Amino acid sequence: MALKNYGVLKSRAINRKLGEGPSPHYQVLVTDEKQKYRIAINVKSKQSPSELLYFVDENFSHPITKELQELDFGFQELVRKPGGLALDFIRGNLFDPSQMKPLPYNVPGPDNDLNELLELYIARAIASPDAVLYPFGERWGPEEDVKDKYFGFLPGNGIHDIHMNQGNAAQFQKDNGVWQDGGLLIYYPTRNQWVGIFLAFQSQSFHTDDTTGNRLDVVIPPTTAAIRILAALVNPFGDDIGKETVSLINTSPEKVELNGWALADRLKRRQSLNGIINPGEVVRVSLGKDGIQLDNNGGIISLLDDKGTKIDGVSYTKKDSEKQGWTIVF
Repeated sequence: MALKNYGVLKSRAINRKLGEGPSPHYQVLVTDEKQKYRIAINVKSKQSPSELLYFVDENFSHPITKELQELDFGFQELVRKPGGLALDFIRGNLFDPSQMKPLPYNVPGPDNDLNELLELYIARAIASPDAVLYPFGERWGPEEDVKDKYFGFLPGNGIHDIHMNQGNAAQFQKDNGVWQDGGLLIYYPTRNQWVGIFLAFQSQSFHTDDTTGNRLDVVIPPTTAAIRILAALVNPFGDDIGKETVSLINTSPEKVELNGWALADRLKRRQSLNGIINPGEVVRVSLGKDGIQLDNNGGIISLLDDKGTKIDGVSYTKKDSEKQGWTIVF
């Protein structure tokens, strides 16, 4: 069973409280200019190990940012499918999950725990009147007769599950689903800067079923993992059809068979691959009209092996593809 009311809340930060107690959450008071909400961000796992995995991108760049800016303030329920605004840490190519690191929630000393990491960006957002928060997760409320227990506003209202929501085991498996991951994006207009904050539990798996989001027992050989998306020609001169390309590189010392592999785009259209890529070789794949399509307004490219497991993924924005005839290097 997936999350009940998944979406994103376009809002501004007003106040916050550090996470504490047996199940600590960093609490943020926000407003959509009509009503107040509380954002509850997990900073400690109930399952061992207790430290959450985190990744912060201070220059977050992805095609969804343009669409987020166009949203009205308030909560928007999101359709859980590719091609929209829903987040998926595995399929959405938001960041490289291998860059996530564990961090305890509360450690003596400055700037060394998850509470303080969140405080850095939320305090900056509160001090910046034009900063906009986009928390993704499950909404609760409005609770007409229940005051918020942290900030006292009425009706009680908020967003939680602001973390990865797939690959869970045991009692948390019921929350699994694809295209419903939580996260926090912050936009600072005066700097034209996007910050992406992504959290996951160490008990979760980054290999999940494409339908249920349940964890899969997958082991990727090192040579398979060594095939990377190197570059793409998204906006060629003239008609795009038949001229777009994606370049792959084999960084391993062994040749790899690509038969049964595929490239996938933001709408999960696929283009089959075949042949062999030798050690250190770069292979340029020409994209046909019946395969994937690289939208000049921004998109994602994923590399899947012969079992459909994601091996690599990249994203690009409209700005990246503005120069006609230029190849984007990832």
